[in-house]
Amino acid sequence: MNSQEDTPAELPFLTRLWFALVCLIRVLFDPRFAARAWSVRAPAALPAAPVRPSLPPPAAVATSAVTKPTPANGAPQALQLLSLLQREGRLVDFLEQDITSFSDEDVGAAARVVHQGCREALRKLTTVEPVRSENEGANVTLEAGFAVSEVKLIGDVKGTPPYRGTLRHRGWRAAELHLPERIEGHDDSILAPAEVEL
Repeated sequence: MNSQEDTPAELPFLTRLWFALVCLIRVLFDPRFAARAWSVRAPAALPAAPVRPSLPPPAAVATSAVTKPTPANGAPQALQLLSLLQREGRLVDFLEQDITSFSDEDVGAAARVVHQGCREALRKLTTVEPVRSENEGANVTLEAGFAVSEVKLIGDVKGTPPYRGTLRHRGWRAAELHLPERIEGHDDSILAPAEVEL
């Protein structure tokens, strides 16, 4: 059967939420998956080798460190972020739970709790801003030389810039990342410790 026939025109919200969370984890921890996802997003934009800018270490402050998120920060920050999303929103618990036997109402109730906790954690940990300033639905023109990492072309893409189209999603950019200082000797791979009740 043609794979295009198997793909629905639109996915329901809960499916998109689950898929976005799964993709987030896979992109953070699976470099090959991230490269494949990047190539689907913008085939011409996939670099031959990853660009890893070297930045000075972030300045330490009393309770948190403020950094610009870059690939050079490596896995410890990704694991720390995932650990905080687990602590505040039980994200890993939600993703590891087999929800196939749950009703849509039960999944929706669980997703609401996870969403609230993860949203609060996200707002504490990072400053997120839109990539584009226009409202969704606005007509936009992309001149030659536009940043392919900031804009994904969708629909019937032909020819060369300038491209004229409709903004379907403003995009998101992490302007700053505020992670607590790491404790020396802490095992970053422990996203949540086991709990033993006595």
